[in-house]
Amino acid sequence: MALFRILSLAIIALATLASTAEAQPARDLFGAVHQPSSGAEMPVGSYAKGCIAGAVQLPTDGPGWQAMRLSRDRRWGSAELVGYIAALAQSATQDGWRGIMVGDMGQARGGPMASGHASHQIGLDVDVWLQPMPNHQLSADERENLSAQSVLKKGTREIDPKRFGEAERLLIYRAASLPGVARIFVAPGIKKALCAVNWRDRSFLNKVRPWYGHDDHFHVRLACPAGATSCVDQDAIPSGDGCGAELDYWFTDEPYKPSTKPPAPPLTLADLPKACAAVLRAK
Repeated sequence: MALFRILSLAIIALATLASTAEAQPARDLFGAVHQPSSGAEMPVGSYAKGCIAGAVQLPTDGPGWQAMRLSRDRRWGSAELVGYIAALAQSATQDGWRGIMVGDMGQARGGPMASGHASHQIGLDVDVWLQPMPNHQLSADERENLSAQSVLKKGTREIDPKRFGEAERLLIYRAASLPGVARIFVAPGIKKALCAVNWRDRSFLNKVRPWYGHDDHFHVRLACPAGATSCVDQDAIPSGDGCGAELDYWFTDEPYKPSTKPPAPPLTLADLPKACAAVLRAK
């Protein structure tokens, strides 16, 4: 009986620990892990509610790129995302772009982050700065302290032509034209500037979507890789180039009105797909 009681108490203790982990903010759990899980790559869930098994790390430097904010340890993603960054860096050189500065990707096992992003959770998102790479290898201090520069006129929603011109337009064009891209998020003023160009092929504009806060970088989102059955794509983008009434809305006050809803509580492990608990525990 004594042994049975000890075993019962142990089972109860383990269940309590598991329950506590389920209720703890997922950002704390995933932010504490700095190595990917072993095994095959597997994005799980959706961009803002998921995780990734078998993530790979972007090298600090590569042909045509340098990674920023190394202390955040957010250089992880799918092999497709790492390959995309390398392809964009190579493609951009054709227009004379000196090199790309890579901001946040995701965490070693994806999941919610403590700051900065609601998405970037399944290894398919990356931020690219809207300024060319310096012509030297950045020091650790520079990578932490250099800031991305807004391309908007101060206090407006319109681009500053001195900071956003043909080079930046072509960079986004190339970013949107590479295979696998689902969406690219930019400030509304950037989208407006792209819409104003007489492009020979405007189809790429469909993927370039206006969104808050993207005035000093653009956010690339890849579609779920083929065969990734646990990965959930966003709904399809509406047809058209997105340069009409849909864009005009972003130049009204409506999108920027403060929300009257209370802030949502942080996601817990229980809020994520069940497979994410296994990803978090895996070796």
